[in-house]
Amino acid sequence: MSMAQDLSSKTIRLMVGVPPGGSNDFAARLISPHLAEALGATVIVENKVGAAGTIATDFVAKSAPDGTTLYFGGTGPILIAPQAMPKVPFNFLTDIMPINMVGETPLALAVFPGLGVKTLQEFIALSRTRPLSLASTGTGSLPHLVIESLIQASGGNILHVPYKGGGPALADAMGGHVSGVVQDVPTFIPLHEQGKLTLLAVTSAKRVEFLPNIPTVSETLPNFFSASSTLGVYAPAKTPRAIIDKINAALVKTVARDDVQERMRKSAIVPGATASPEAFQKLTALEYQRWGKLLREKGIVISAT
Repeated sequence: MSMAQDLSSKTIRLMVGVPPGGSNDFAARLISPHLAEALGATVIVENKVGAAGTIATDFVAKSAPDGTTLYFGGTGPILIAPQAMPKVPFNFLTDIMPINMVGETPLALAVFPGLGVKTLQEFIALSRTRPLSLASTGTGSLPHLVIESLIQASGGNILHVPYKGGGPALADAMGGHVSGVVQDVPTFIPLHEQGKLTLLAVTSAKRVEFLPNIPTVSETLPNFFSASSTLGVYAPAKTPRAIIDKINAALVKTVARDDVQERMRKSAIVPGATASPEAFQKLTALEYQRWGKLLREKGIVISAT
């Protein structure tokens, strides 16, 4: 192998487009030491925040395609935000190379307990008698698009209410100022257990093992657009195949570790990689297309600030 394709003894920057503390940042920091060990390299996680996560993506897209600058993140910043913003200085389909995923974070719908509903069926039925509202983490976010999909599939009288971040959305849902909220599953587990919110359904295609009694939205609404935030690793588009294969092998090895899987599950992340980079590339292309279609249908645009 040529020196250009050998990552040993090099420093790899794993760029995360969101602030520390969330699922993206946690998973990046969880895998980084094991990725470093598998590659014989140093892996540093960097939070490069701004423009709905696209500043980090743009930085990676314009970096040298040598495997030393990678992007780590979920569906919103990498697949949705670039299509929802008026001007983005890169094209995901031509400038970014998906390598593989390490897991996914299902989203869920939870409601204010005072609403008096215990199931998604009851929530939809209530929405047909009076207007209800669902909060998201902001216009153009994955929770927003999930809410739009829910509205389409249910035909209910449901209003989307965008917030600037998850904290304010949760606070207003717990206070009854909105009927409910859609966010990542990890956010809801303690609040559901404490009775502060009622968890109705998860948005993933299958039930999640750490919430076996919570149904999927699709069990009630077969036409619903099932969704999870896929946590994946991406490289600049012209990265040589030998480097992509090397990083992919390290990712697969990392995700297969029992300790990594255990920590992911404890943080409500479903661990798992695809069979190959091609499989992940196909998955991301399909996700890019389907969310782009919904964005265009709804005329959803988000600010770059």
